[in-house]
Amino acid sequence: RLMASWGMLADLCFADLLLFVPSRPDGSQFVVMGQMRPTSTQTLHWDDLVGRVIEEADRPLVARSWRLGEIVEGEVLVSPREEQARVQCIPVRSKDGEVLAVLSRESAFTVRRSPGELERVYLDTFVRFAKMIVNGGFPFDVEDSSTEESPRVGDGVLVLDAGRRVEYASPNAVNALHRMGIHSNAEGMRLDELGTDETSVVEAFATAQPVTVDVERGNDVIVLLRCLPLIDKSQVTGALVLLRDISDLRRRDRLLLSKDTTIREIHHRVKNNLQTISSLLRLQARRLSDGEGKAALDEAERRIRSIALVHEILSRDVGEQVEFNEIVKQLVRMAEEALPSPDRPVRFRLVGDAGELAAEVATPLAVVLTELLQNAAEHAFPTEGGVHPADASVEVGLENDGEVLRVRVHDNGVGLPPGFSVDDTTSLGLSIVRHLITSQLEGTIEMHDDHGTVVDLCVGLEAPS
Repeated sequence: RLMASWGMLADLCFADLLLFVPSRPDGSQFVVMGQMRPTSTQTLHWDDLVGRVIEEADRPLVARSWRLGEIVEGEVLVSPREEQARVQCIPVRSKDGEVLAVLSRESAFTVRRSPGELERVYLDTFVRFAKMIVNGGFPFDVEDSSTEESPRVGDGVLVLDAGRRVEYASPNAVNALHRMGIHSNAEGMRLDELGTDETSVVEAFATAQPVTVDVERGNDVIVLLRCLPLIDKSQVTGALVLLRDISDLRRRDRLLLSKDTTIREIHHRVKNNLQTISSLLRLQARRLSDGEGKAALDEAERRIRSIALVHEILSRDVGEQVEFNEIVKQLVRMAEEALPSPDRPVRFRLVGDAGELAAEVATPLAVVLTELLQNAAEHAFPTEGGVHPADASVEVGLENDGEVLRVRVHDNGVGLPPGFSVDDTTSLGLSIVRHLITSQLEGTIEMHDDHGTVVDLCVGLEAPS
């Protein structure tokens, strides 16, 4: 939780932060577990120090702070340039009082000068947070992790006193207030007196926990406000408020949401159109007597229905990925409904997980499985001649390793005819399967006998070129 929010601390103190964790019980050796560079000044450490083992002799101030449980200040020689640096070691204490680590604030020596108001206020605020770290009050229990839009110190800072009045407003914070239509002097005023909602600030003071809200002014301006209470001896003595104008980010989010809605609506309409075509083919097939024409229409209707299934799921979910197992379950149900005779049942079983697949892969693969399941139901257990096995079954196995999807359709039926080759087949259904797998999905297909017919498919998970 500390490392999730310590970018703010580095910016406030204009220094690099290192997190030392003891690797020996006596504190004679430490490991650098975290490193944060400030955005408000130049970094001191150009090298990546995370994972480096430090002996007590190299960092005696760190060991002393860990043993005493107190803030220790001094100087240290920083390698590899042998540069002298100021160091402030702050023990990181849990709620129950145990010292878990040491936070080291490290900055290069500079020519002595009088700090400006911004620098002075930021450093004073860092000192208040440092005391909270020593007392176990920071990071907060409900500290949320940083996101792309989380405000940082450079975005704008307001420092509030115990009465929730503005003690200091950074130049960027003044700009953010101007964007909200607030042009009066903020210092000495509460946010509600400035004409904006301060519910989040009141909540932060009341709960002694950080609160983050979006403050909207009209349709164009949205400012993200994050209020972090400053606590001393269990009392809220003020707060640090970070402001960031996120109007452009929110506008982009709304455009993306609108785009997602449009895409889902398109998938919904495609699904409806495919279902209409499927219904027309089904009606036409009913008007025909049994024969090749009726069988052809039935097969075409099933293929269209399998494609419609993919678009139905895409119309419900955001994005262009679908849970393929959900599609396979419905394809299995379709195959069960299309069995030639209810007196000769076939048990279908799904094993494994295909995970999420891109629509470009899921759509042709759904048609392929439709053909294979229908082919197994019709030809693996012939209705004429032979005895229908009581345990007639078709198993669909799915395996996704993140790069390749493997699909196996295995029935325990009569097997393949002698001399069969999937490359030379004249069956329309298997020709469609072969074309979709090898050409459109750029995968492979193999068929062989193993106590029935086994079909092995292998498909790359990247969108086919």
